[in-house]
Amino acid sequence: MNRKIFYFSLLSIAVASCGTVNNKQAVGDFEYAQQKEAKALKIPAGLDKPENVDTFFVTNEINHQGPVGVNVDVRAPSLVLPIAASTRTEGNSAVSTVWFDQVLDDEDLKSFILEALKGQLLADNVELKQVDDEGLVFESDWYHKEVEEGTWPFKSIATSESIKYRYSFESKSHGRSVALTVKLIDYLKTDKAGGSKRIDIIDQQRAEMNMLNEVISQADFKYRLKQQENRLMRANHKFVSIGENTSGEAAYIVEIDVDLLWSNLPFFFEDYGFAIDDLNESTKIYYVNYTQPESSLWDSIWGDTLPVVDIPNGKYQFKLEAMDKKSTVTIYDDKGSVLSAETLEKIFNVMEPGLSFKDVF
Repeated sequence: MNRKIFYFSLLSIAVASCGTVNNKQAVGDFEYAQQKEAKALKIPAGLDKPENVDTFFVTNEINHQGPVGVNVDVRAPSLVLPIAASTRTEGNSAVSTVWFDQVLDDEDLKSFILEALKGQLLADNVELKQVDDEGLVFESDWYHKEVEEGTWPFKSIATSESIKYRYSFESKSHGRSVALTVKLIDYLKTDKAGGSKRIDIIDQQRAEMNMLNEVISQADFKYRLKQQENRLMRANHKFVSIGENTSGEAAYIVEIDVDLLWSNLPFFFEDYGFAIDDLNESTKIYYVNYTQPESSLWDSIWGDTLPVVDIPNGKYQFKLEAMDKKSTVTIYDDKGSVLSAETLEKIFNVMEPGLSFKDVF
């Protein structure tokens, strides 16, 4: 026989053997399962009984009806994976329950989780229906799974499994914590041995936890989408506009609380060529000296050109006032004259990103 053909034959046999391994069972012999318990040692009359050490003694008072040897399920236990933001498990880990805590203040938590559940079943092409009046209990239609054997055109269905789930919601009285529990409620398996509605308890727990983990992953995906939407909205939102202060003078309107803006304005000054000479916290006025930043040839080559506020070098006052939940920033020159709306408009492209503090908040 050709050596290459022989090697390929061995490889094919090895692959076929791997395909027949049952991942539920341990690999090896199970001679220990056939062993009988040794009889008690009989000591002849007149001899001392030897010391009996029971350190490794195994009692016979055990469940003899349980699986032994090849029938023992050796798979690792399934676990609920709380990977979505502010998810957690409590109590008995064998129960397929996860708690969600409030993350998005502008979203109803229970409705958010329900949408994640509906999204998962929609992706699985399985119908979901409400079975109570309060909207706390839902059931799925059948999940179908088939295993084929043979090759085309002689394929046939070797095993068919069908599962239904129940999804139950529970809310804390404050409404900021919601639990979702998944329960397998119906099962049908058909194979060469016939049909059965019984499922092994371990397989049931694995199916329930797998279903719950799918919903958790869907909720995590929805959280990430929401975060992305918020980032895009924030990036495109204009936090600074041109308007008037309470005295009718031209000013910048900044959508930041006045105290927060006051404490962070020094960061703006530092980055844009302003040096603080003095300040009056009670009247919210900064007295600054402005010198236009100079950029060298190397700065322009490396892209480090500093933003320039196109106003003359000199002394200025930045006066802050509260306006609802916003702030006004009025700028005065060294003569106490307010900068006009035309001047504010001319330097707006530099002032807007600076006063937005998008890299700070």
